[in-house]
Amino acid sequence: MYVCSCFGITDKQVKDHAAAGACTPRQIASATKAGTDCGSCVRTIQGMLGRGACPRRDLLEKGSAAAVLAADVEPARAPTLVEAA
Repeated sequence: MYVCSCFGITDKQVKDHAAAGACTPRQIASATKAGTDCGSCVRTIQGMLGRGACPRRDLLEKGSAAAVLAADVEPARAPTLVEAA
């Protein structure tokens, strides 16, 4: 079943990313772009992710929000000439 019509993302793809550690719709969006266009699939993705076990969620509940945010931030890098073209 398609979860995101804009980018052709299926429920299996969302479940696979969740099994690999994605705990939030934002993390699913980073991996697949689902939820970044019209946004109508975000609630469906939230429902699929549920309130299951998530290492990052456990950190948040224990008050380690800084550790969670630091883990989600990737350092910015300048595009190469090939990427910019």
